[in-house]
Amino acid sequence: MQFDRPPPGEELNVTGEETVPRQAATVIVLRGGAEALEVLLVKRTPHARFMGGVWVFPGGAVDAHEGEGDAAHRVAAVRELQEEAGIVLADPDALVKFSRWITPAEVVVRFDTHFFLAPLPDGQEATIDGDEIVAQGWFTPVGALAAHERGDIALVFPTIKHLEAIAGFGSVEETLSAARDRDVAPVQPRVVTDGETARLLLPGEPGYDD
Repeated sequence: MQFDRPPPGEELNVTGEETVPRQAATVIVLRGGAEALEVLLVKRTPHARFMGGVWVFPGGAVDAHEGEGDAAHRVAAVRELQEEAGIVLADPDALVKFSRWITPAEVVVRFDTHFFLAPLPDGQEATIDGDEIVAQGWFTPVGALAAHERGDIALVFPTIKHLEAIAGFGSVEETLSAARDRDVAPVQPRVVTDGETARLLLPGEPGYDD
């Protein structure tokens, strides 16, 4: 991914001192059967200093009182999902871990984010507060990517890559089953600059280790 200016909330760090990533958790909520797997995206208020106007999966930082480790990430994921989308998950242990992404070292605001999958509980619908979150929508992964390409919604790199990863699955259960067998290792993209342009690279891509 190439850009001539950083995406919202991804301003480059020019201080020379690497920011320590803050622990965070995100929930990718799934619904739909074999004909139309959909994911929930919510739009952050344009007035937010971080990721303003961007469509994201519900999530946020782990609070200090929530502890450390996997259990803390699960508790934070459930809390953030309820706060941002009004969806209540009864059992944090039922979340299925899907990935772990660490913000590039070249960026100012950094998170060590654990992504979880969860099916939409029966009888529940997403509701937003209209303050921190100003819109919500269910998208097929391909549909969300197409909407981004058209300029209808703004997405950032991690969301795009997760939508691409989920797009190959045909149902909620297929997605969850594949995730249960997944070896979750941390992924940390790099920002590589060339003059006034920059590229986001994933491990294994040409130029990542230069």
